[in-house]
Amino acid sequence: YECVLDPAAPPISLEASQRIIEVLKILFTITYITHKQEPSEDDAALYRHLVAILRLCLMRKCMLPEDTDELQGHTVNLLSALPLQCLDVLLTVPLQPDSKQSLGVNMDCVHVLLMFMERRLELGEKIKEKLTPILNLLTESCRAHRETRLYIRKHILPPLRDVSQRPEEGTTVKSRLVRLMTHLDTDLKHCAADLLFVLCKENVRRFVKYTGYGNAAGLLATRGLLGGQRVSSSSSEAHYSSDSDSDTEEYRQAKDRINPVTGRVEAEQPDPMEGMTEEEKEEEAKRLIMLFNKLSRENIIQPMGVDEEGKLVPMKGLEDNPESDSDQEEKN
Repeated sequence: YECVLDPAAPPISLEASQRIIEVLKILFTITYITHKQEPSEDDAALYRHLVAILRLCLMRKCMLPEDTDELQGHTVNLLSALPLQCLDVLLTVPLQPDSKQSLGVNMDCVHVLLMFMERRLELGEKIKEKLTPILNLLTESCRAHRETRLYIRKHILPPLRDVSQRPEEGTTVKSRLVRLMTHLDTDLKHCAADLLFVLCKENVRRFVKYTGYGNAAGLLATRGLLGGQRVSSSSSEAHYSSDSDSDTEEYRQAKDRINPVTGRVEAEQPDPMEGMTEEEKEEEAKRLIMLFNKLSRENIIQPMGVDEEGKLVPMKGLEDNPESDSDQEEKN
C-alpha cells in the first residue's frame, strides 16, 4: 500500500487543497462512527489504501505554508479516526538516501507529524481543538510501534543533562508539553501527559524523572499510580522492550540533589530549625499539627492519602477502612 511521492511534483494549488479538505471532512464523518470497531479483512484493506493516500497528503506541500498546515490538520483528524492497526502503512515505505529512519524503518511521515505537532504547540488560540488530535495520534502510534516511540523520544525526551531548570521551564517541546500537563482543560492536559508517559514506556519512575512529581501527580492520580506501582498488563496493551534508561554523566552527578517534586536541583536553603533545642522543635511540631487540624475541621483543606489501589482518598476514608487498619497492624 503505497502512493509514490514525486519529489519534482509542483505544490498543490489552493483550489485543489480545498477540494481535498472537503473530501477529508466527509471521510472523517463516515469513519468516526466505526473507528473503535474491529474492521473486517476487506475493510482493513480499504483503510490501508486510504492511509497510503493520506500519507501523500501529509508529505505534499501546498502553495502557501498556512494551506499546507490546514491540509495536514484535516489529514491528522482523519488518521486519528482510522483503526490503529491500519496505520502501519505510514511506516512501510522503502528507505531513500535522505530518509529519516529508526531501526531501519522509514520515519519521514512520523517526522512530518512531529513537526506538525511542534507548530501546533506554538498556537495561542483554539489549542485544544488543534492539538488533541495530533497528541492522541502520536501517543497511540508510539504505543504500537517501538520504532516510532524511539524516534519521537529522541526528539522530545533526550537524555537529561541540565537539571537546573524545572521541566516546565524553557522553549523545548518537552517543556511545552509538561506545561500542558497542568492546563485547566482536563482533556488537553491528559493528552499531553499520556504522550510523555508512553514515551517513558509507562514507567512511573522514569515519568517522574523527566517531568517532576508535581507535574506528574495528575496523571498518576487518575491512573491509580501515586504509590509508584507499575502499569499492569491488563490496563495497557503495550508490550515495551526491556531496554534501560541510560543516564548522562551530568545527571548522575546531580541526581542526589534533585528535588523529585520540582524535577530540578534547588538552591540550598538554611535549616529553619537550626539553633532550636529538641523541646522547641517538639513544641513547633505540635503547633503545626494544631494548625493543620484546624484547617481540616473548617474544611479549608482536606487531608488525603493513597489507598491500596494507588488512588487519592480522604484520610478519614482510610481511617474508617478496616482493611487498611489491619494492613497497618501487620506492618507494625
